[in-house]
Amino acid sequence: MSRPRTLVLFDVDGTLIDSQSHILGAMELAFKVRGLVVPPASEILAIVGLSLAEAFAQLCPEMGLQERGLLVEAYKGSFARLRSASASPLYPGTLACLDVLKDTDDIVLGIATGMSRRGLRHVLSNPDLAGRFVTTQVADDHPSKPHPSMVLQAMAESGAARGVMIGDTTFDMQMGRTAGLKTIGVCWGYHSKQALRARADRTVADYAQLVLEVQNLWGEI
Repeated sequence: MSRPRTLVLFDVDGTLIDSQSHILGAMELAFKVRGLVVPPASEILAIVGLSLAEAFAQLCPEMGLQERGLLVEAYKGSFARLRSASASPLYPGTLACLDVLKDTDDIVLGIATGMSRRGLRHVLSNPDLAGRFVTTQVADDHPSKPHPSMVLQAMAESGAARGVMIGDTTFDMQMGRTAGLKTIGVCWGYHSKQALRARADRTVADYAQLVLEVQNLWGEI
């Protein structure tokens, strides 16, 4: 008996690619360019996944809107320069997992990321990732995570009857749950295991576990 069409929806930063060094480096450059004290790395990584406007609102709540806008632009420029110099690596096992899922009947793959469309286009220019995802949702077109807009649009575009959100942050887990999806937290990203376990249906330590967990979510093994 065939299974319902299932969307497996991935976050990007901290889930598919390890962009930590680029994010921290770009933040340091942006704050220094504006003559500001750089926040601790733990605070920066805690806001990964949010749209840039929301991320800087949380990092600098006392700062005026105009100054935050200048900081956002400084970050974008710094990040683009770092990214052009070297690509963020895929996490170990990413491609093998995507291969298995993409070749599984009734499963389609998608992306829901706090990145801009331009940033995601750069990531997907990697030939190992190109052509795998039937829907790609970015911060340009939606409210910031954890608002469910990205997930709801991805479900509509994919024609899926059910889905699972896979990500490394509590924002991903909240977004997926609010949209009615199952959730799997990956423990190699930027939020703590404890925080993920409190929000996710399941958590995984590596990509080798992920395929089984996706199938186990609906008791189909």
